Amino acid sequence: MNRRWGELADELARWRDAGRTVEFWWRDDDAGEMNPALARLLALAERSDVPLALAVIPARAGPELFVRLPRQVSILQHGADHVNRAAAAKKSEFPDDEAPQAALARLAQARERLARLAGGFAPAVLAPPWNRIAAALVPRLAAAGFCGLSLYGARTAALAAPGLRQVNAHVDIVDWRGTRGFVGEERALAAVCAHLAARRAGRADPAEPTGVLTHHALHDEAAWAFLGRLFDVTRAAGARWLGAVELFT
Repeated sequence: MNRRWGELADELARWRDAGRTVEFWWRDDDAGEMNPALARLLALAERSDVPLALAVIPARAGPELFVRLPRQVSILQHGADHVNRAAAAKKSEFPDDEAPQAALARLAQARERLARLAGGFAPAVLAPPWNRIAAALVPRLAAAGFCGLSLYGARTAALAAPGLRQVNAHVDIVDWRGTRGFVGEERALAAVCAHLAARRAGRADPAEPTGVLTHHALHDEAAWAFLGRLFDVTRAAGARWLGAVELFT
């Protein structure tokens, strides 16, 4: 057994000994039309009874995605079209040099489409593609109807702007700079333990749940197995997995 599972058990025990409950949440990005990988993701959420925040690209979403969604699933808005508009090396659908009015108009149109398709499954939460968004756009999101923002990395405050709650992801299980497959148990569990320890010690916001970020289209069998075991181990230890509605509204 990977020693990191033992380290995770020890960290969870430290929280219990302190009388504190560990909270996690799960976000999966780049959903669009239904396919076998997405169907497997939804089945995992239902079978594990773990809430899933599914970040859907409105321009690519087909109506079949929203038929018989498991009750464990909430829909986040993954940008508008997931098109890179950045001139710089780092990709962004909402780069600094785009006029905020243009970005907001695109978001509003996409929001309307997603609301029609998803109905009550979709709290007004924006999870920007590539976890990047122009700083000038963030203070305008609440007025545009958004109640939440989700990026990557430990947040600096619970509110990204007035009226806009921020809850980020912290553990990405995809090896983007290498194989573009599963990062492996060693790295994934090290990231989980590191964020939990930082929260416990006050080096990261203790109230921000540890967010696990997945991309169903890139999962291999090892990734699927890891997620199933992570859900089982953490829930058996008394941890709570929170849903998007509870986190953002």
